[in-house]
Amino acid sequence: MRLKIGNRCYAHAATSKKIKSATLASRSAVVALLLLSVAFGPAQADDRQLQRGNYLVNGVVACGNCHTPKGPNGHPIQDLELSGGVVIEEPGFRAVAPNITPDSETGIGRWTDEQIVNAIRNGKRPDGTTIGPPMPVGFYRNMSDTDVLAIVAYLRSVKPISHQVEKSTFKIPLPDSYGPTLPHIADVSPDDKLSYGKYLAEIGHCMGCHTPMTKGQLDTTRLGAGGRELPAFPAGVVTSANLTPANPGGIATWTDAQVKDAITGGVRPDGRQLVLLMPFDWYKHITPSDLDALVGFLRTLKPAQP
Repeated sequence: MRLKIGNRCYAHAATSKKIKSATLASRSAVVALLLLSVAFGPAQADDRQLQRGNYLVNGVVACGNCHTPKGPNGHPIQDLELSGGVVIEEPGFRAVAPNITPDSETGIGRWTDEQIVNAIRNGKRPDGTTIGPPMPVGFYRNMSDTDVLAIVAYLRSVKPISHQVEKSTFKIPLPDSYGPTLPHIADVSPDDKLSYGKYLAEIGHCMGCHTPMTKGQLDTTRLGAGGRELPAFPAGVVTSANLTPANPGGIATWTDAQVKDAITGGVRPDGRQLVLLMPFDWYKHITPSDLDALVGFLRTLKPAQP
């Protein structure tokens, strides 16, 4: 007899201490999700919540950059919004973005609100398996209850699209979890510009591309130092830029307006176009006040080399 918890099976012969610890961890996750459900109730979205979800999905969080198929020009195909199938290949994996429309057969139409939240913030599917990279779960763990539920509400509202995609394959081991399930994450006030700018950078997963990797993990001691080789459209690789003041040609020497043009339009100060790996088609919807906060946070990055 085996007890399955997450991705691991514990043999019946294991010590009672191990079984008790694993069981408590599983119960804690369930309790946390139930608390979230009780706190916010079922997803009966009002206009304000849907507007916020729309803004997040199609703005700073840029879900469609991975989950919406793209045409030959590299831009999203609007009629296929969030229906999955985008392939992202790196040495350790071949990731195929899933269909996250409310289609009941090929999408997330049968998932509960709590299961969608668990996937976004904890990287777990309803069957307990771990969602691997490039899903930026480590950053999404900081997403507030208000914002994650707004995203759930918006995902419920989009057109269901029947689109079965292949499963991702990984050569690297996936973690049993990305950390403990948190029962509540408070909002970050936009009035606190620096904290809110950091929050936007986290849920916008900016540092996921612009931070070097060490032993398969982001090296947060060199936050924003870039240097990662990433797949670029339509082929080849691109090296992510160093956003810190250690880069003499980087954004530390650009004006705020020039940084904003790069984020929302993909244009460098010299007029050169940045590659489409960066989701300009979504970031162009970020509000001026949020851009101010985001740029303000980027100005605080410490000098670091990739």
